[in-house]
Amino acid sequence: MKVLQIDKYFYFKGGAETVFFNTIDLLERKGHKVIPFSLKSDKNLFSEYEKYFVDYPELSESNFFTKIKNIPNFIYNKQAASQLEELLSKERPDIAHIHLMFNSMSVSILPVLKRYNIPIVMTVHDYRLVCPAYTFKDGNGNFCEKCRTGSYYNCIIHKCSNNNIANSILLSMDSYFRSMFYQPIKFVDKFIFVSKFSQNKHIDIDPLYKQKSTYIYNFTPMKRESKKERGNYFIYFGRLSQEKGIETLVKAVKKSPFIRLKVLGTGPLLESLKREATDNIEFLGFKQGEELRDYIKNAMYVVVPSECYENNPMAIVESTTIGTPIIGSNIGGIPELIDNTRSGFLFNTGSVDSLQKVLYDAQSVSDEKYKEIVESAFNFASNNFSEDAHYEKLMSVYNSII
Repeated sequence: MKVLQIDKYFYFKGGAETVFFNTIDLLERKGHKVIPFSLKSDKNLFSEYEKYFVDYPELSESNFFTKIKNIPNFIYNKQAASQLEELLSKERPDIAHIHLMFNSMSVSILPVLKRYNIPIVMTVHDYRLVCPAYTFKDGNGNFCEKCRTGSYYNCIIHKCSNNNIANSILLSMDSYFRSMFYQPIKFVDKFIFVSKFSQNKHIDIDPLYKQKSTYIYNFTPMKRESKKERGNYFIYFGRLSQEKGIETLVKAVKKSPFIRLKVLGTGPLLESLKREATDNIEFLGFKQGEELRDYIKNAMYVVVPSECYENNPMAIVESTTIGTPIIGSNIGGIPELIDNTRSGFLFNTGSVDSLQKVLYDAQSVSDEKYKEIVESAFNFASNNFSEDAHYEKLMSVYNSII
């Protein structure tokens, strides 16, 4: 099968790109030909198809005038449509699998794919498809005054716009253009949601998603190499920003002097967190590859304290596949990945007291109970996050629309 894989970035930027490259690698190892389509960037990995990539700036790193100049292409990128058409006319893929296209390629690529009769699958990594319906509303659909201050992280529009009102306006322009002229739900043959939570949120907005979607958890090629020993520290790895709940975690650990926490990552809160930290909290900076894997493997638990609507965090996928259980906040798609007290622990989102108690309870379990938690977490990961399980489900989706 010849598969067109589409993502805004052709380098490892975030969780969506990890899934994008993992999918490419998996398909190629299974004998399929994969054709990537992305933006041009100095950070890109090598690709023989780079000549077809789209020349479009990263607006978050651009000056004001560059942003203004590129607003039309932000909403409808004619160059992306032209470049894709040139690629399709030469390669004729059997199917197109979109990961991220907004803020760059835009919906301009959808009519091109349809014109060439290419079936379209879209993995939904965020809430951009339903942002207009949730503008200035909380997760229950109620009007949210706090949205204007950017302090209400359960609000989907702020999940989409990183809590920036200017970004919210720009995203709303894009969203309303899509809703009027190029609704993705009318072009995409099958949506893959990475959590049941995300799928249900979209169905709440438009019931058509129910018949045009499925959910498949993210996967990782990581494998547990040996029986895991109990570590003596907790670990957080990822972006150090407010919506990730890292401040709540640091406050909880500060109140728990017998708990050790290692923090891996960078972000806007790094310096302020360092100033507030006590001796039992260690900041180790950004880690990746085998070094990150070793920190995860040797930890007692990985903490995922997010205060925004996470879908299927790669931190949970990668950690439990190794065999390290999770302490997670009770929000978004996280609870469906943790059987509380059996494969990990859940705490009340944003609550320092709740997290402090759960950290203590998790650390206090007997060695025998801890081994049971590890095995339960690993078994869930094996059944849901493995390459083989993912490939079987992905091929079923592909074949259902070709």
